[in-house]
Amino acid sequence: MADLVKQIFVKPIQLAVQVIKAADEAALFKQECAELKSKTDKLAGLLRQAARASNDFYERPTRSILDDTEQVLDKVLAFVLKCRVNGPVKRVIYIISAAAFRKTSSQLENSIGDVSWLLHVSASAGDRDYVYLGIPPIAINEPILCFIWDYIAILYTGSLEDRSDAAVSLVSLARDNDRYGKLIIEEGGVGPLLKLVKEGKLDGQENAARAIGLLGRDPESVEHLIHARACSVFVKILKEGSMRVQAVVAWAVSELVAHYPKCQDLFVQHNIIRLLVRHLAFETVQQHGKYAVVSKATSMHQAVVLASNSSANVNANEANDLDNDRSHIPHPLGNKQPFNRMHTVVANSMALMGQTNGVNQDNVAKSNGGTMLNSISNHQQSLWLSGASIKAREMEDPATKAYMKAMAARALWHLAKGNSAICKSITESRALLCFAFLLEKGSKDVQYNSAMALMEITAVAEEDADLRRSAFKPNSPACKAVVDQILRIIENGDSELLVPCIKAIGNLARTFRATETRIISPLVKLLDEQEPQVFREACIGLTKFACTDNYLHLDHSKSIISAGGVKHLVRQVYVGEQIVQGCALILLCYIALNVPDTEKLARAEVLTVLKWASEQASLIQDENVKKLLPEAKGKLELYQSRGSRGFR
Repeated sequence: MADLVKQIFVKPIQLAVQVIKAADEAALFKQECAELKSKTDKLAGLLRQAARASNDFYERPTRSILDDTEQVLDKVLAFVLKCRVNGPVKRVIYIISAAAFRKTSSQLENSIGDVSWLLHVSASAGDRDYVYLGIPPIAINEPILCFIWDYIAILYTGSLEDRSDAAVSLVSLARDNDRYGKLIIEEGGVGPLLKLVKEGKLDGQENAARAIGLLGRDPESVEHLIHARACSVFVKILKEGSMRVQAVVAWAVSELVAHYPKCQDLFVQHNIIRLLVRHLAFETVQQHGKYAVVSKATSMHQAVVLASNSSANVNANEANDLDNDRSHIPHPLGNKQPFNRMHTVVANSMALMGQTNGVNQDNVAKSNGGTMLNSISNHQQSLWLSGASIKAREMEDPATKAYMKAMAARALWHLAKGNSAICKSITESRALLCFAFLLEKGSKDVQYNSAMALMEITAVAEEDADLRRSAFKPNSPACKAVVDQILRIIENGDSELLVPCIKAIGNLARTFRATETRIISPLVKLLDEQEPQVFREACIGLTKFACTDNYLHLDHSKSIISAGGVKHLVRQVYVGEQIVQGCALILLCYIALNVPDTEKLARAEVLTVLKWASEQASLIQDENVKKLLPEAKGKLELYQSRGSRGFR
């Protein structure tokens, strides 16, 4: 870049020399030409000074200022050449007004101001005199451009502390206005920001990473960041950086992916899922402890069944070995016993698998002098300890750890959205167990982001049968743990986690067996909820259980009726807000189609409701209602007219 910048100084300096020579030879307006010569000479001196120091110059303002200066000198040269003519005729032809001289002189002064400002902002921190030069004339119509140039120039030439402060200023600009963010990108701010993320001190890295996240506000901007190799820089930090910086980087990843989902696969190619899950799992589930990942060789179902029958038979020595292994990474609950059924199930299954694997490894160790076992143990430990050391991560303050988990969950949430391959990668890791744990014990932000991640993963699983069968098998400990926590939130029914959890349980509607009777009742209770959004989501979730796409729609429809859902639906169809009327009517139609001969439908006068709804123009505009309502009304008329006497 230095050679390129030097080259663009050549033409303006040559023009300045020509102007000075022409001014010396002027025959007309000698006083005015002498003034132009003086200013051009000053400008030439500044240009030569800048050319000598151009190795450290920031190219964008340099090019803009020199292009403008070159145009000014071209005009001055043409102007001065007119003053070299002699004779009365030529004097008449070349009449030059005083205003023209003043304008030309003013343009030279502007160029002097621009180059002086360029020298100031391009100087290193030690060489700056810190005298405020104001806004350069070239940026008078776009004052913010001056500040952006100044901050980016500091990113190129300043000390680490100055670069950190400049990054803070760019964060403020990018946060305030999307247009400013685009200007930062256009003026070449991405490269030095990424360099600061890699090489800066802690505060500088954090500020630069936050600036990068704020710059990715639209697909075009994110593409620019990706082409500048933001992915590789972020992955490097997630492997080796301080937890504070890693948390901001995880947030930045979530921002880029949220605004440009097409970059999901590029992040995955850099193995970012494993790194994010590792941060999510730290002090949540342990590599070799009670929340370890089950190996593919043994099914989850076998682990749970065997664990429930045989966990009491684990001998004391093996239990001590397991406890010693757990001690490498202390559990957040200390030495307390598992606090709920989810943890008990997972703990028993993992303990048994640890016992089985331990026996096999002991046999191998005896036959090979312990070499292979030690190798396996060392390899597992090296995988877990890659990046920042466990000790350093343990020493972080609780707020930083919680923020790291929250941002890791947020990044996984946006990475998982609509992407089957990524969801499969997430569910094959420890992430589901982490989400289940954090839904109960995490901070507020961690809980929310975990719930949103589960909502997106289950939404993909709803459409992807292979993912649904592999990740959300009813007998899977991870699936059971997730469902337990989601149901707990739905039953409490008073948090911002409620809507994503309702959506998640609805997305899993086709995974539940007929014997799983605990799901429907909590959703039906929400139909008595006064908040329209909660009612609407509960209604949509129950519709996924009752619709004909669900193999067990008959059983689920009967469960909805038994739980008292019909009376709530009838009331909302009659008097509910428009946002909930259609959802309630669709669910009521499915129930009527599935079990039209039920006495409770007759007593709730569902047929009357459907007849009334068929006369409401606002309700029958929906395509689903148009399709379902006549059929449901016909079935009820058939069954209830035939059995109405028995019902009453």
